[in-house]
Amino acid sequence: MIEPCSSSDSCPSLLGYILPYDSELAEISYRFRINVSDLLTANSISPKTLGDQIFHAKAFLRVPISCPCVDGIRRSLSTTYTVQAADTPDSISAGFGGLVSAEQIRSTNGINTQNPLMSGEKLVIPLPCTCFDNVNNGIASVYMSYVVQRGDGLGSIGAEFGVSTMNLVAVNGLSQPAVDPGDILSIPISACSSAKLNWYNESLIVPNGSYALTANNCIKCSCGQHDLNLRCGPSGIETSCSQLECKGSDLFIGDSHVNQTATGCNITTCVYRGHLGGKIFRSLANSSQAPCPGNQSSNAASPFSFDPAVPSIAVSPSPSPSISPSTRAPAPMSGQNFDVSSNGRLLVTALSFSLLPLQLGILFLL
Repeated sequence: MIEPCSSSDSCPSLLGYILPYDSELAEISYRFRINVSDLLTANSISPKTLGDQIFHAKAFLRVPISCPCVDGIRRSLSTTYTVQAADTPDSISAGFGGLVSAEQIRSTNGINTQNPLMSGEKLVIPLPCTCFDNVNNGIASVYMSYVVQRGDGLGSIGAEFGVSTMNLVAVNGLSQPAVDPGDILSIPISACSSAKLNWYNESLIVPNGSYALTANNCIKCSCGQHDLNLRCGPSGIETSCSQLECKGSDLFIGDSHVNQTATGCNITTCVYRGHLGGKIFRSLANSSQAPCPGNQSSNAASPFSFDPAVPSIAVSPSPSPSISPSTRAPAPMSGQNFDVSSNGRLLVTALSFSLLPLQLGILFLL
């Protein structure tokens, strides 16, 4: 799929990379000239559990790239490759999982019988990408370039990535719902966006099933696979992070305080609002008579399904965010009031039985 363009802007995009051979994460990141941390976030891999993990041949990874407008079409030219002694355009193409063809490598780098490949030569690898304004049918999306494999059909591809066959046909401008091995499709991956969250000096779009690190790696914002609510909380990666507590409360970013009433729950959440330099902005968001966490009948009526690991928060604009340095130390509460921490666990002291991780689905109405 080739997307015409006329502006100089870039967008976040993805490559669907099927490994041609066993590789370490560092090798893959070097191959595409991106940071290891970018591969971790795009594939929702925790750096704390990675170790010396090797990804085996045929494994599938999302590779995040920037997608600029080059000579009137969307494509990425930021990846380079240094030719090895036994390389051919076909072997180089295979190393990139077929995302670039041998002919494209020849054409882009002027390779021909008079100008053959030379060991040590540095090649530009033109990689496919699309933007489409990061929207698909009105939903924030990041587009992924995917190489059709033997045995693939539009139906099976759509089922794997949660896209209808008709949507794939429309996005890729296909005259009929059929593809061949080696074809490259543009697949819209629904995403969480900060566009309506009233963030200060920052915008973020995170494909579902991945996360992003922001605010100097102090904040981790995740997009669940089953809903499109952006969940932000302390990353736990950096130890020098401050300004994580909301002013006038004992809540930290991602934490919620729930007050049960006869008609529902009043919920106060400390919400991330962006950053500038070393300052992290956050504010309290309140919702009255919202469905109570753990109320199965309320959850069943919700249009979303929620990940029990972290709170799901969709917030409306709130008053100006506050800034005050602090160290994370959430305090549990008891009685009919209780807190939910950013890891989704119910914090109580008055009960005598153990509580399993609580599924939290909170919808702050606009």
